[in-house]
Amino acid sequence: MASSSGNRNPELRKDAVWNRWVIFSPARAKRPSDFKSKSPTDPNPNQQCPFCIGHEHECAPEIFRVPPDNPDWKIRVIQNLYPALSRNLPEPHHAPSCSVLDGFGFHDVVIETPVHPVQLSDLYPQEIAHVFLAYTKRIQQLATYESIRYVQIFKNHGASAGASMSHSHSQMIALPIIPPNVSTRLGSMKDYFDQKGKCFLCETQREDLLIDSSTNFFSLVPFAATLPFEIWIVPRYHSAHFHELDADKAIEVGGLLKLMLRKMSLQLNNPPFNYMIHTSPLHGNESELVYTHWFIQIVPQLIGTAGFEIGTGCYINPVFPEDAATVLREVNVPDSG
Repeated sequence: MASSSGNRNPELRKDAVWNRWVIFSPARAKRPSDFKSKSPTDPNPNQQCPFCIGHEHECAPEIFRVPPDNPDWKIRVIQNLYPALSRNLPEPHHAPSCSVLDGFGFHDVVIETPVHPVQLSDLYPQEIAHVFLAYTKRIQQLATYESIRYVQIFKNHGASAGASMSHSHSQMIALPIIPPNVSTRLGSMKDYFDQKGKCFLCETQREDLLIDSSTNFFSLVPFAATLPFEIWIVPRYHSAHFHELDADKAIEVGGLLKLMLRKMSLQLNNPPFNYMIHTSPLHGNESELVYTHWFIQIVPQLIGTAGFEIGTGCYINPVFPEDAATVLREVNVPDSG
């Protein structure tokens, strides 16, 4: 195993995707392999909730289910009962300089399994693929609205990661604006492309940061990881839009996501986590496609953010990415399909 982060001096690294600095401070850490969640998620296997099969009438309206029109469903996409934005407001037709908009948009929930104790990492790669394909179908539906500029897919797993329901689910928020982090990401990746003539994420694979790989995808700890044991899953092939994912590649990336979640759970004591799918804006410029590249970011909730992070936009990470990658590579995951 790589030497402990504690033997290194602090280091600042520039994050080339979000154009921010990360401080790696090994004095604040124990050995990377000692990181464990202090509040593991442990769903009650006997619990019943509105997301369970047979309780559909307790939920907000359904958008579609998989398989379609089948009472024995595997996945449901529904409206969020407490949406951040309203689909019932008039669709805005605004100028780019507008500073106030009506809160038009869509906030949906993807129920990933009909059975309460089953988590995403328990599913087979083919089943996770169906979840991904439900995302892509919903994005394609939302793209028919000219005012919808960006769709953020995210999963909060565990109460301290923001999940209000323990039943396995993820969310999608469709916005009439391009959020600031997305604009920064696009600008930063454009700068890299203008300087190097290449997409940053096509070039980012490094052996010392790599965790695992398949034919079309690889997983790694990013060079300037914002938080300890952060993981990215990146397509090897250049692709700007997540919603162009096909069925075969969905199974492949589903298998890699399952492996990463299980490694993380085994090594870090089943921590609360978030994952986000970072993609490209809808109705964007064709010129963006050469330097934008979708990827999945997985962040276990092991440390909190505090005043320094909020005040500066810089993060302090106590674990060097090379050490985190070594630890995660070495986690032996029993085969479960």
